[in-house]
Amino acid sequence: MEEKHLSLIRENLNIDLKDIIISNPVKGSEISKITVRPVRLKGKELYQVCEYRNNQVFHKNIELQELPDLIDLYMGKVLKQLLLRNAKNEITMLVSSKGKETLKIKKLQQSSENKPLLKNISHNREKTYIIPEGTFVPFLYDLGVITNEGKVVRGKYDKFKQINRFLEFIEDILPALKQDRELTVLDFGCGKSYLTFAMYYYLKVVKGYAVKIIGLDLKKEVIEHCNELARKYGYDRLNFLVGDIADYEGVSQVDMVVTLHACDTATDYALAKAVRWGAEVILSVPCCQHELNKQLKNDILNPILKYGLLKERMAALATDGLRAELLEIAGYKTQVLEFIDMEHTPKNILIRGVKRNGKKSDNKIKERFEEYEGLKSFLEVQPALYELLKDYLPLKASKEVKEC
Repeated sequence: MEEKHLSLIRENLNIDLKDIIISNPVKGSEISKITVRPVRLKGKELYQVCEYRNNQVFHKNIELQELPDLIDLYMGKVLKQLLLRNAKNEITMLVSSKGKETLKIKKLQQSSENKPLLKNISHNREKTYIIPEGTFVPFLYDLGVITNEGKVVRGKYDKFKQINRFLEFIEDILPALKQDRELTVLDFGCGKSYLTFAMYYYLKVVKGYAVKIIGLDLKKEVIEHCNELARKYGYDRLNFLVGDIADYEGVSQVDMVVTLHACDTATDYALAKAVRWGAEVILSVPCCQHELNKQLKNDILNPILKYGLLKERMAALATDGLRAELLEIAGYKTQVLEFIDMEHTPKNILIRGVKRNGKKSDNKIKERFEEYEGLKSFLEVQPALYELLKDYLPLKASKEVKEC
């Protein structure tokens, strides 16, 4: 680092430091990010350094006087972007591919948010967001989620929380994604693309993955706007296309498929394509599950099903349960998780499938398939996902085993 820049950073380390994030790895770097935050251990003020390396996090605690050497060690040589925040300033530094350093200082308004952290901090403090509140992220600003000071806009806090919750799901599945080639991610029904931009920012900018993300939606004006924003941020591997989930054939290999609030059977088409592509990860938040509501019949359940509201809810749960089970049969370890708290949105179920490394035995496939067929028969339903995948090899194998 240039001495003038290191000297300025050294001065700002002494002004009630809040945190430091060093990211954007150079090509070939095993380290994707370094974070620093103040902690108090046994009455002593220290700084916890988290080094993110090959999907693992390594921690160590150092003293204030060691921070300049740590920053000088990583900046420009291993990582190319620095964000330092203290009680008065926000400092950003970028190092170009040619080694040119650019440093900017933004003065912060004094508020309770900028008071020293060490006075109220403990080692086991409350978990922070993946995108910390108060951090300026361009796409969140342009999408109206935060202000130019990084503060969450009133009325958008639910969206901010949803974005971070979604990134937690992405963080969980990172070990399932390959790092020896560029990954392809498809987001079906991306809409205004809050979460599509968040995925790209997290995977590409923060974690340093080689990734190409494609957002697909039917609304032409929305797609045009999203492409403009992607170009503005320099997100050259993020593209948005106008298209239908059922007809999309633009890629031959996909690593992760995301479908959030795709209406009714559009979710099934996205899941079916994901399975046939052999996607390593599937993340789906279903919406408007009308299909089984029209089919659902059962004399035993009639005292419940005669009430329209209860039938609608039961049909929605049955739809997602059958989807999750079919993904299990097709070779995925599947979970049904709460997306965000029910108070924020009624569409709060996320189906997450991670492809298994090993193949299940024919007997286990047979057992699960029989349970699935039994539930279908009990409810007198024929789900769209079953129709779309019934000729898929794992399911055909299951039938053959059953008939033997």
